[in-house]
This record gives sequence, structure tokens and C-alpha cells, in this order.
Amino acid sequence: MNKVYPDAASALAGIVKDGQTIAVGGFGLCGIPEALIKALRDSGVTGLTAISNNAGIDDAGLGLLLQTRQIKKMISSYVGENKEFARQYLAGELEIEFTPQGTLAEKLRAGGAGIPAFFTKTGVGTIVAEGKDVREFDGEQYVLERSLVSDVSLVKAWKADKSGNLVFRKTARNFNPNVAMAGKVTIVEVEELLETGAIDPDHVHLPGIFVQRIVVNAHPEKRIEQRTVRPN
Repeated sequence: MNKVYPDAASALAGIVKDGQTIAVGGFGLCGIPEALIKALRDSGVTGLTAISNNAGIDDAGLGLLLQTRQIKKMISSYVGENKEFARQYLAGELEIEFTPQGTLAEKLRAGGAGIPAFFTKTGVGTIVAEGKDVREFDGEQYVLERSLVSDVSLVKAWKADKSGNLVFRKTARNFNPNVAMAGKVTIVEVEELLETGAIDPDHVHLPGIFVQRIVVNAHPEKRIEQRTVRPN
């Protein structure tokens, strides 16, 4: 099975559709699948539910899809760097399901592992627990969280072999492995593509069983979300 596609647009072709749930890796602008996000924007699909730690910034990452109004709902944990996100939410134009960051990671990991739900102490007694089952275990309250599975997952890795075995680079790993696991179809954007067997099995961060399509973006922009420098 050939998993390698010539570009991001062809990797998405025949996969993405209106109304889907799309999970996207990254933390801020670190480790985001830049080319796949732009190709998703250019595909014109609408009514998307996006699962991601955050929505990028106004002109990068998932912020691009907010500008074009392709996202109807965000399942995320942080939204503070995106003014258009805030505007749409406050205007009632965008639905948001706020999720604590660790809970979001576990919801994705559990979804990929075939675990439909789990109990956690995080969020007990807050709006996070509203409408959810809360139970007591060993004298402590826990809230039931449903796991997440996406129709399509978009992931960024550093290296892949042609079988889809992935290596992530430092903090760019972040949510990407969990997002990859949670996808019914997972498409990965990599900087280097190697022959199958070229990656030492002990160095594989995520096995290729979770990856269906691969596209190479050898020179991503890798923008800095907030550049801070000391005075001269």
C-alpha cells in the first residue's frame, strides 16, 4: 500500500468532506501541519468540528479556517491568541467545547486506544462537569469524560518512513501522537521521508499502523507565535 502523496491537496482529496470532525496536532504554532491546514482551507469544506489544543493565531494555523468560516465548532483548551476566535464566540457564531488540556490529551489517546470514556478529577465542581456523570470513588468525586475519535486527523512529524512510522522532534511532538491515534484516517506532514526500515525501531515514536497518508513539506515556515526579545 502506497501511503505517500505528492502534495497536501492530493493527500486530502477524497477524504475531507463538509461536516466532518477534524483533529489537528500542534501546541500554539509549534508542531502544526502547516501545509495540510492550508490545503484544508483551499478545499473549501465547511461545517467542520475542529479538535485542537488551540486555534492558532489570526493569520496562521487553524486561524486561517476561522477567517474563512469553515469551522462551526472548536473542541479545545486555550483560545487566547486569536481575536477572530473571540469575536465569533462572543457573537454566537462559533460553538466552543472547552476542555482542560490534560483531559483533552487523554480524550484523544483513549479514543485511539478504543476506550470510550474515563473518569477524571479534573473539572469536578466547575462548568466543565455540567451535564456530565459525576461519581464517587474512594471518597473522591470524578467526572465522566467521553473519548474523542475524529473522522480525519492532521499531524506534523519530523521524519517518517514509507510505512508511516513516525519520529517527532522535541516539543513539536506535543498533541501529535494522540491526534494521530484518534483519527479514523490520519494524514501526516513530514520534513523527511525515508525508506521503510531506515528508522531504528527503538527510535519510532508512533508506529505506521496509525498513519494512512503521508506528504512531505521539507521547508515549513515554523512561525514563532510570540517573539520576545530583551531591550538593547
